[in-house]
Amino acid sequence: MTKKVLLVGESWTSTSTHIKGFDQFATATWHNGAVDFLAALQDSAYQVTHMPVHEAPEQFPLTLAALQEWDVIILSDIGANTLLLHPATWLKSQRTANRLTLLHDHVAQGGALMMIGGYYSFQGINGGARYRNTAVEQTLPVRCLAWDDRIERPEGCYLEQTQTHGILENLPAEMPWLLGYNEVEMQPEGQLLATVAGTTHPLLAIREYQQGRTLVWTSDMSAHWLPPEFAQWPGFRQLWLNCLDWLTGSPA
Repeated sequence: MTKKVLLVGESWTSTSTHIKGFDQFATATWHNGAVDFLAALQDSAYQVTHMPVHEAPEQFPLTLAALQEWDVIILSDIGANTLLLHPATWLKSQRTANRLTLLHDHVAQGGALMMIGGYYSFQGINGGARYRNTAVEQTLPVRCLAWDDRIERPEGCYLEQTQTHGILENLPAEMPWLLGYNEVEMQPEGQLLATVAGTTHPLLAIREYQQGRTLVWTSDMSAHWLPPEFAQWPGFRQLWLNCLDWLTGSPA
């Protein structure tokens, strides 16, 4: 049976100013960081719908019933403000649902949530992602730090498995390097599956929260922390399938 996955985030718009002597002009470019992930999961048991960041303020579900239409919600590189500030609240000062609380309730009642790292995941760049002390954080296997949590590793870093688990089975032995991640700390109720080698920093962790499940991967799903070599690695597809299988209750 096909299972429905909502991937929220993993896109951005860049603006540039080009100066040519006396003259100047501006350009804007839209980027989709989910391309490799979406391609990897084609023809799988998971039907993934991508909701880019610019669509999320208005289109992310505003009711628990709407969230429950999805088997898994993935938040990837999307700050808490984007979910908290619906245009009706931000522009018209109207009351709207707190979608971080809805995500908590969704997990508590049997839903599944994955958070993938990035500049606007966990606490994020300059602390701007702002998931610390939120209802979403309550469900996760990790706690967010109170400051900019990015760890840049331009020399490369690797996964170190801390215990045997189905999520890390059936993967090629040589996993490529990563170029950074969000530093977090474990919740006492979380289960640590892998750290960044040479550190105690969680890279992959899971948790059963009330009736639901949560999983975190503290590095990225795309550039710049996840290099092309990782996306082209034969285990890229299987890693994400294993994560989704566990989140949806399949044996792992």
